[in-house]
Amino acid sequence: MSYAMQFPGQGSQSVGMLDELASQYSLVEETFAEAKAALGYDLWSLVSNGPEDDLNQTERTQPALLAAGVACWRVWLEAGGPQPAFMAGHSLGEYTALVCAESLDFTDALRLVRRRGQLMQSAVPAGQGAMAAVIGLSDEDVRKVCAEAAPTGVLEAVNFNAPGQVVIAGEAALVEKGVSLAAEKGAKMTKVLPVSVPSHCALMSDAAQTLSEDMQEIEFRAPKVPVIHNLDAKPRENPEEIRKALVAQLHSPVLWVASIQYLMQSGIAAVIECGPGRVLTGLARRIDRSLSGASVHDSASLQQALELAQGKS
Repeated sequence: MSYAMQFPGQGSQSVGMLDELASQYSLVEETFAEAKAALGYDLWSLVSNGPEDDLNQTERTQPALLAAGVACWRVWLEAGGPQPAFMAGHSLGEYTALVCAESLDFTDALRLVRRRGQLMQSAVPAGQGAMAAVIGLSDEDVRKVCAEAAPTGVLEAVNFNAPGQVVIAGEAALVEKGVSLAAEKGAKMTKVLPVSVPSHCALMSDAAQTLSEDMQEIEFRAPKVPVIHNLDAKPRENPEEIRKALVAQLHSPVLWVASIQYLMQSGIAAVIECGPGRVLTGLARRIDRSLSGASVHDSASLQQALELAQGKS
């Protein structure tokens, strides 16, 4: 079966998220030992024991999820998992996909996403930015809500996660206005998200510029498996174009629906989520119910995913 491997972004982390898999596969803790050497602190202890508040700090969350995704990928390969036809990652997960596709070294990626998290956090002082999910309105209606609620200032539709599920981001007061207006226009549900950083909007432009400068010192290679980029739902082979796409991604919308549609148009029949949680598995089903899905985050889910990829389920 032709399948794509997908990697989750921020929000999928939890204390103890890979404990069961680590009890069965030493590769998990070995991967986190590499992370400790790269970052200078014990990331596995943080992931296993918390405290949760520390794990949820953006500059900690991003390396933790990157390492978790890479660990699950290595376990997948050790268990005999076949190579995917494509890879994709949601926001931060795009970095994980590039590591697993051998476009970016794991150590470089860890330091890069820590830096990314630091830049994102410092770009907008705590409390001044926000993000909110809007459920039940069309993409165009959400864009209109943003334009109406914020004729000046920053409020943008930033994550097109599934039909009728769009995340908005921007200045905190404008996000509140957008949420109220969306409800007035018939949104089934609105929810301010528990994040301190308004990702993928214009407030991240300065952070992206600094990240671009930092990236110049990092080597990118053509990926061995095509990676679909959030920026435009297309793969890239040229290392410089990959670098540019990652920079632009920080202040541009995540086109997740378009990414899944690209995969399906390319003959993908199943998606497997590599890393903690099942957020992307659920989104894929909302985008197209004909897609088969599985995840890899513990030994039971690993077995189910192997059976799916090998055409046994």
